[in-house]
Amino acid sequence: MEYKLDSSARCAVIGYGTWATALVDVLTKNEERVGWYVRNPEVLESILSEGRNQRYLCDLELDTSRIAPSDDLNKVVAEADILVMAMPSAFIKTFLEPLTVSLKDKFIISAVKGIVPGDYKTVVEYLHDHYDLSYKQIGLITGPTHAEEVARERLSYLTVVCTDPDNAQLIGQKLATKYIHLTYSQDLYGTEYAAILKNIYALAAGMAIGLGYGDNFLAVLISNCAAEMTRFLQESYPYERDTQASAYLGDLLVTSYSIHSRNRRLGLMIGHGCSVKTALNEMTMVAEGYYAADCIRHINFRHKVEMPIADMVYSVLYEKSSARKSMKALAQKMI
Repeated sequence: MEYKLDSSARCAVIGYGTWATALVDVLTKNEERVGWYVRNPEVLESILSEGRNQRYLCDLELDTSRIAPSDDLNKVVAEADILVMAMPSAFIKTFLEPLTVSLKDKFIISAVKGIVPGDYKTVVEYLHDHYDLSYKQIGLITGPTHAEEVARERLSYLTVVCTDPDNAQLIGQKLATKYIHLTYSQDLYGTEYAAILKNIYALAAGMAIGLGYGDNFLAVLISNCAAEMTRFLQESYPYERDTQASAYLGDLLVTSYSIHSRNRRLGLMIGHGCSVKTALNEMTMVAEGYYAADCIRHINFRHKVEMPIADMVYSVLYEKSSARKSMKALAQKMI
C-alpha cells in the first residue's frame, strides 16, 4: 500500500510536555486546526481556560483558535491524518492504552528520542510491531532542537525523516516557520538510534562536568562519543549516511553541552555525588538516557559493537559502579 500524504492532511499531537507543547505552537503557524491529546486534567484545564500549559513552557501563549485539546484519545486520533507522538518513550504504552481507533490509515511521526523500556525497541520499531504498521507510514522529526528555544522562536534545525521524500517534504511544509530550518533524510534507522545514543552520551558528559573534568577532556569525550555512535550505526545497520550532519552530530553536541539538556543534568547530579536513585527522584522531567543505557546494552548483545562509553554509563546507572573510578578508567581508553 502507498502512504501518500497531501496538503489537506490534518495534524494532531499526542503528549503534553515541553516538546509536545512547542510542536503544537509550531503547527498552529501553518495549520487551521491542530488536534491535541492531553491526558493530564490540570494541564488540559489551563490550556482551555488560559491558553497556556501551566506545567511546561508556561510562558508560551498558544493560539487557542487553532488548537483542539482533548482528553479523548480516540476522538483526537479519529479526526487526524498525521499523528505526532511527543511523549516520553517510557510512557508511550500508557498514553496509547485507551486507543481503540485503528492506526492503519494514519501517518505516524515520532518526535520521541528514546527506547520503549522492557521491549528493547525504538518507538518506530514498537509502532511497527505492536500496531502492525508499515515503515512507509512512520516518520521522524529529529535534530538539535530544545523545546525551550523553539518556543522562544530561536533559530533551530529540524530533520524530517521518511522513507518517501515526498511525504517528508509535505510534513516539512507543516513545520516550516521563519525560525526553523528544515533538512530531510530517509535514514529512519540511523537518525532514530542517533537520537537515542546522544542521550546516553549527554549523561557521560554531565558526569564528567560534575566530577570536575575540564573543557579539554569534555571535547575529547564528546569526540569519542561521536566516533562510537558512528561505529554502532554502521556496524548494526550499514547505510550511506553522513554522521557529521545535524541530525547526528548536532543533536549529540547540543544535548551534551546545553543547560536545557535533562540527560546532561542527570549526569551532572551523579557526578556531584548524588546516588542514581536520588538524582532520578530530583528530576522534574524524564531523562531518556537512563532507559536508553539499559536498552542499548541489551540490543548490542546482538551486534557486539565496541561501546566503552555507553558501557561505562550503564555500569554507573545499573551496576552501582563509582562514577569517579569509571570515568578515570574510561579516560585512559580515549584518543
